[in-house]
Amino acid sequence: MVTRVITLNVNGLRAAEKKGLMSWLSSQNPDFVCFQELKAQFRDLSNQHLNLKIGSNELKSILHCSKKPGYSGVSILSKFQPTNVFTGIGDEQFDFEGRVIRGDYDNLLTEFPKLSIISLYLPSGSSSEIRQNAKFRFLDCLEGALKKWMKENLKFKREFILCGDWNIAHKEIDLKNWRNNKKNSGFLPEERFWISKVFEAGWIDVFRSIEPNTEQYTWWSQRGRAREKNVGWRIDYQVSTPKIASKVISARVEMKEKFSDHAPLIIDYG
Repeated sequence: MVTRVITLNVNGLRAAEKKGLMSWLSSQNPDFVCFQELKAQFRDLSNQHLNLKIGSNELKSILHCSKKPGYSGVSILSKFQPTNVFTGIGDEQFDFEGRVIRGDYDNLLTEFPKLSIISLYLPSGSSSEIRQNAKFRFLDCLEGALKKWMKENLKFKREFILCGDWNIAHKEIDLKNWRNNKKNSGFLPEERFWISKVFEAGWIDVFRSIEPNTEQYTWWSQRGRAREKNVGWRIDYQVSTPKIASKVISARVEMKEKFSDHAPLIIDYG
């Protein structure tokens, strides 16, 4: 049995839907889909997003929207009804922005009887020093959550897949113009050190686990024909606990379709 997981920063769900996102998604037959940067409230969302039909199946949606209209927001769509849903990261500012949602899907997949899918959207610090400091504070909060989730993995054998826009390129291979971005948000030494610690703690960068040398990007600036020239950054990840990472069959970034300034990351787990 193959479990397909797709993650995408939609940069405005309603805009992405107009570009054919939901029709394409249906053709991919995913089991789990994680969206970030919905830029929408629950009342704004289409029935397609809330209940997307795929053949005889239906993807049900859970959401954590920003309380600020037209900003941030994350969701998970799944063929399975979650046994538990958790929102937020325990920080009032970031929970207000709608950046983390977790769905537990227990006793549904034989190989992984305790599975949690998390959609998360890390802040960008590129707009100002204030937002960069907020990003560092978010990293501190997320580090605490990651330790808690890893304890659940070790103690209760719960498997995790964390999908989302991390707004950090880990290594030089992960962005085209790395020399010119050493002092820019998303490739700062402090950010790269932080994400290195995440992987040293046992979390697996799933794409890199099977594509260690591939120059593949998931985000491109909308200036200067960056996407056409493939001058991009790999900042969208699926990060998992080790056991489920060992079951990866394939990983690819959808390059043909253009639903936002990010591209979908599609990973199949055996």
